[in-house]
Amino acid sequence: MKPPRKLHIKSYGCQMNVYDAQRMVDTLAPEGFVETASAEDADLVILNTCHIREKASEKVYSELGRLRVAKETAARQGRQMRIAVAGCVAQAEGEEIIRRAPVVDVVVGPQSYHHLPQLLERAKSQGRAIETEFPAADKFGFLPNPEPDAIRARGISAFVTVQEGCDKFCTFCVVPYTRGAEVSRPVARIIDDVARLADNGVREITLIGQNVNAYHGEGPDGRSWPLGRLLHRLAEIDGIARLRYSTSHPRDVDDSLVSAHRDLPALMPFVHLPVQSGSDRILAAMNRKHTADDYRRVIDRFRDARQGIAFSSDFIVGFPGETAEEFAATLALVSQIGYAAAYSFKYSPRPGTPAADMRETVSAAEMDERLVQLQELIDSQQSAFNKAMIGNTVDVLFERAARNPGQIVGRTGYLQPAHVFASPDIIGQVLPVRIESLERYSLLGQLAARPMATARSPMTDTPELSISSQTIMGA
Repeated sequence: MKPPRKLHIKSYGCQMNVYDAQRMVDTLAPEGFVETASAEDADLVILNTCHIREKASEKVYSELGRLRVAKETAARQGRQMRIAVAGCVAQAEGEEIIRRAPVVDVVVGPQSYHHLPQLLERAKSQGRAIETEFPAADKFGFLPNPEPDAIRARGISAFVTVQEGCDKFCTFCVVPYTRGAEVSRPVARIIDDVARLADNGVREITLIGQNVNAYHGEGPDGRSWPLGRLLHRLAEIDGIARLRYSTSHPRDVDDSLVSAHRDLPALMPFVHLPVQSGSDRILAAMNRKHTADDYRRVIDRFRDARQGIAFSSDFIVGFPGETAEEFAATLALVSQIGYAAAYSFKYSPRPGTPAADMRETVSAAEMDERLVQLQELIDSQQSAFNKAMIGNTVDVLFERAARNPGQIVGRTGYLQPAHVFASPDIIGQVLPVRIESLERYSLLGQLAARPMATARSPMTDTPELSISSQTIMGA
């Protein structure tokens, strides 16, 4: 019997890459590969790359320089190490990666992970293998299902890709060029995936896609199903206690999705809804295809449907041509909405995108100053939101043992980590926790008796909380 080969995957960027890394592990398991935490003793190292942030490519090449040394060391020890570059940088740069880093054996785009075993064989016989074409056929369904032991080892929460690619073509974004056009998986395949995960102990599912609420997969009835209808069907699967989805576009929030938040207790009351800017002129320059008021109305629809719903978002500061007044409009939007969390970044040009050719740049010093202002406002809102939990009893899905001995950590419906002293037997259960204090971004509390039904909101898995936009804003 051959000894197992060691596989090390380093992922950068989004949740989609985390999911893709798991599927690569599943694809390579039948070939005798097992995961290792160390790149130095791996037989195969895969860099699963992201092309969204500034200098993403240079970070990959820097890492490849370190791996070149590790590969040379392995060769001196009589051991062969292979190196693959996967993900969006691979898709964008293709053969350029081999030219700049000859240490690389395989370059593979996000739509071709199911071909990894064949690509490794091709590299073995030909020296190199590159596959970055967008397939014409269904991009999903070629990857093998994970083994039950692999599912259980990953814990009680899991990602499931339902949609990939994006047709929006925001001027700052490289995703349409690296992930391709929007494609949705058939409903039946998603149901099979989720049922298999539930059968092996998964309690929480997060549906993911570059533009997840653009989902339009074929249903068992032959019709196109929107995301809201899919969520209703998945909520019927035994064992699934919680459903989430990410990342959404404001233009694709339809009535079925809003209704799902109203009707499904399993659907968590927390929505990541990127807006990027509060200025209509900047939103138009970004090709977002919505205005700030359009975004506000979407938020209002969610809030009308579900009490206690909260939001996170993405923001870009310093987009080409952004004036001080336009940045102030972003601050005003943040103050009006009130976020439980948000991600904010300085604009950085992505090669090949329309915004990269825009010349009305904002100075680095001005971008730094604006980012600080925005992040201070967002941090104050997140802090106020977390402090509002103190004294309340909230449901927590417990995930694992915490670092402190005797503590178990889980997450609230709003993705806040919550710690209690309890037996590991509670892992996988949703239990009420009375929140007593806050330590940075983590909630600390103790297990509580479940409140009476009259004290609970019928629309959430948490008790009714007096959390409004004013509370979040600290007003």
